[in-house]
Order: sequence, then structure tokens, then C-alpha cells
Amino acid sequence: MKLNAGIITTRIQESKAFYTEVLNFGVTFENDFYLLLHTPQQEVAISFLLPDHPSQQPLFQPVFGGKGVYLTIEVEDVDSMYAAVMAKGVPVKIALRKEPWGDKHFAIEDPNGVGIDIVTYCPES
Repeated sequence: MKLNAGIITTRIQESKAFYTEVLNFGVTFENDFYLLLHTPQQEVAISFLLPDHPSQQPLFQPVFGGKGVYLTIEVEDVDSMYAAVMAKGVPVKIALRKEPWGDKHFAIEDPNGVGIDIVTYCPES
């Protein structure tokens, strides 16, 4: 079983630029109303769909409201990722921090309002 999270948005090109330039995702497939991206090792995918597209059923037509969804991206070296994101001038919503339960993470936001928690899971100290 695989999971492909999808976001219905008018911001497909902004999403493409964000995920490919900031997070190094690749383009799996793209047409005029749909974009499918994958993580650098092609382990996970995310898609973007234009709202109200006539090829889609009503369930897949309303635009995403921008609240109540987050993604967690686990990386091997959160410090390096944080430095790379900062160097690209991406606004950081939660600064790099170590949690009492062991996670070290920071958060950014995609063009659709989706919070992205970038984390390295660490043993508790």
C-alpha cells in the first residue's frame, strides 16, 4: 500500500517551485491541472490538483482552505536541512529546537498554508 497526499489548490506552480527548490522533490508527472511530486529517494509522493476541474468528480473539486493539515518530513540531518532552508531565505515558522522527548525539528509553511515539520528523531537525552 502507498499513500499519496493531495492538495486541491490554485497554487500549483508555486507549490512546484517550493517543493522542488526548497525540499529537493522531483517531478513524477505534470499536466495543465495536476502535478505529482516525489521525495528525493522517490519514497513518498504528494500531488496538487486545480480546483473545479471538469475532469474531476465533485469530491475532488473544492479548493483546500489552508488550515488543519501538516506534513512531517523525516531527515537524517535536521541541522543541515535547517541551514539549507535558512540559506534559501524561506520563512521559518518554528525555529530549530530539541524537544524533551528527543525530536529535533523546525517548521516551515508551503504556499497552500500546509505546515511542514522537518525532523530528525533522536533518542531522549
